Amino acid sequence: MDRIVVAAGKALVAAMATDGWQAARDSAVSLWRRARPAEAEAVGAELEIVRGQVLEARADGDEDTERALAGPWQLRLQALLREDPAIAVEIQRVLDEVLRPAPAGQARVGSIVMEAKAGGQSRIYQAGQDMHINER
Repeated sequence: MDRIVVAAGKALVAAMATDGWQAARDSAVSLWRRARPAEAEAVGAELEIVRGQVLEARADGDEDTERALAGPWQLRLQALLREDPAIAVEIQRVLDEVLRPAPAGQARVGSIVMEAKAGGQSRIYQAGQDMHINER
């Protein structure tokens, strides 16, 4: 299974229990409108049903159910990607901008490569995000 659909399926289900749910739903439905227009409304309705299951699972502290609910959406997204590989760009956009947006004031970075060399009494501090060092 493509990494992007694994991440998007998980993020879609996780978004069902957040304030960003409506934007996540609308974005997912727009993917189906593009690839399979006849199924878009049914997908929207199914997302609402699954959202109810996610909210119930969260209320019960049932992480296994929430993880299981992501699987079918990953498979469905994979099917869209197989039919139209160009939709990967749109899935990635939805993932980055709607399902997992970067925190305010920060840019999303795909990867970070750090390298450092030190000798003697040197110290090296590296971080991919904020770092606070208190030395005395």
